[in-house]
Amino acid sequence: MSDSTHFKYTDERFADLQLLRYQLPGFEQLSLKQKELVYYLSETTLYGRDITFDQFGKYNLRVRKLLECVYLHRQAIDHSTDFQALEVYLKRVWFSNGIYHHYGCDKFQPEFTEQYLRKCLHEVPAYELPLSDGQTLEDLCDEVFPVMFNPNVLPKRVNKEDGVDLVQTSACNFYDGVTQKEVEDYYGRKKQDASDEPPSFGLNSTLIKRDGVLYEEIWKIDGKYGAAIEKIVYWLEKAVAVAENEHQQQVIRLLIDYYRTGDLTLFDRYSIAWVSEHRSVIDFINGFIEVYGDPLALKASWEGIVEYKDLEATRRTKKISDHAQWFEDHSPVAPQFKKKEVKGVSASVVCAAMLGGEEYPSTAIGINLPNADWIRAKYGSKSVTIGNLTHAYNQAAKGNGFRQEFVVDEQTLEIIDRYGDLCDDVHTDLHECLGHGSGQLLPDTDPDALKAYGNTIEEARADLFGLYYIADEKLVQLGILPDAEAYQSQYYTYLMNGLLTQLTRINPGQQIEEAHMRNRALIAHWVYEHGRQYVNLEKVNGKTYLRITDYSALRPLFAELLAEIQRIKSEGDFEAARQIVERYAVKVDPVLHEEILGRFARLNLAPYKGFINPVLTPVFDQDGQMTDVKIDYSESYTNQMLRYSKDYATLI
Repeated sequence: MSDSTHFKYTDERFADLQLLRYQLPGFEQLSLKQKELVYYLSETTLYGRDITFDQFGKYNLRVRKLLECVYLHRQAIDHSTDFQALEVYLKRVWFSNGIYHHYGCDKFQPEFTEQYLRKCLHEVPAYELPLSDGQTLEDLCDEVFPVMFNPNVLPKRVNKEDGVDLVQTSACNFYDGVTQKEVEDYYGRKKQDASDEPPSFGLNSTLIKRDGVLYEEIWKIDGKYGAAIEKIVYWLEKAVAVAENEHQQQVIRLLIDYYRTGDLTLFDRYSIAWVSEHRSVIDFINGFIEVYGDPLALKASWEGIVEYKDLEATRRTKKISDHAQWFEDHSPVAPQFKKKEVKGVSASVVCAAMLGGEEYPSTAIGINLPNADWIRAKYGSKSVTIGNLTHAYNQAAKGNGFRQEFVVDEQTLEIIDRYGDLCDDVHTDLHECLGHGSGQLLPDTDPDALKAYGNTIEEARADLFGLYYIADEKLVQLGILPDAEAYQSQYYTYLMNGLLTQLTRINPGQQIEEAHMRNRALIAHWVYEHGRQYVNLEKVNGKTYLRITDYSALRPLFAELLAEIQRIKSEGDFEAARQIVERYAVKVDPVLHEEILGRFARLNLAPYKGFINPVLTPVFDQDGQMTDVKIDYSESYTNQMLRYSKDYATLI
């Protein structure tokens, strides 16, 4: 990864968040046509923003709009503590695509008063406010203020508490007037009549109940979110003209057809075409894809990423993907759960050029798609590790004191300093490239059988695959890891995170709910319970540390747990999934939690980070032909968010 000594990776900080910047190394070496393609795809990525806001809560867009109105009218004249609190609240709303924390899903509590906001809104011209037809400002306040200020009204975006109606207790905007049982029965009936290659029922629709009748409002160009989708399609059509090859043109055209019709069988055709397109340097993810934002893991949030290959770093991932069958054959899971023939596995290291929707400002560092199990089995999967983002994270973490505070001794710290960044990348490669693509469902297993526990089990499966194989001598033989000691870095940091340091992301008194955090807690606590002779939590000067006394003994434990997690996934064993998640992945020790939070607070670090996008500006000649695309890294977070709200607003 190239670097500039003058590039500043860290930027603004507020609440529990810090903004970072990422570079686009090698962008200048792209051809003009490739740059043009990146620009058009970037526009599609930014035009999906309002969709994500609306999906994350039905009031999010209006809250954002009214807060932006107040901010713009008062930023130069109001220096009160109320205004400062409103500014922080608005920045959090921007960051999380709504009024709920992007990771924990709890609703933010404003530190300014209702009276202050009401007074400020009266100073804003009515035509600038997000008023519905015939609605007065007082009506708007009466409708929106309880959602903003009352902690008991729609308190959680995604609720995963065991034993409650997850649909009715979640504020995400995927359902209207229905219960969890009605949702499960509705899509259960669809699956009964489906073929062996079923579409992802419900992926791109709002399920509504009116006058006792259930129906779906499809997200398409002449349906819900049509104004945003129309803009996305406009820029996709421009992208077709500069695609790198005919196959990529076909991929983009299929995506356009899907956006026009909302037909999920077309989405499957698009996914199959996308997963088999490997020749292009430029690639993208665009659409309703990941289901983490739905408590039932059926409805997909909108997301967008534009990326281009890092050809040098991709040599590492290619070594892994080229040996996918070997890894599958030697997996410790039961033979009936293994794929006899691994198809179409590809992996690349890429540079993100633009982030949008659910992937912005907070984003994944690795992605494996498509999600449909039958497409994976028949056509394979495509994995990416986003190298310029991991590089930015690593640069921002240098010298911040985190490892020194939580790692047990200098010897362990030396191992992590020597191998940590590489092993993090390799574990991500294994997780995305092979972990998600490994294994198979039994023929009669419903892909959604694990319901609310499905995302946690799937992430645990992929992480365990990576943890098992990162200690395999095969990685040293392939030249991916330098020696047989390197894996120890990943074992230590992974278990330390799952047992201790990820607690910094949870507020006092709360339990673990986010799927990735539950996954890490499940693995770490299960291994801790079953490997006490090798894994200890010990006190040193009143501080709790992880100590591992035998790294080699941990690999069989990861193998045992991987075999059980794969069985649960393959058989669709809901009750086993519920028991293992609720036992190991949810509960937090309040005494340990208080200690970890106190130690972390003294470091004065933000537990969450996200990114400011670069600004891509096309350059035209006197005939209107694009001659270049320039990159600007200087736009501030506030200016970027206000510009996006102005230039890419489609739904309000």
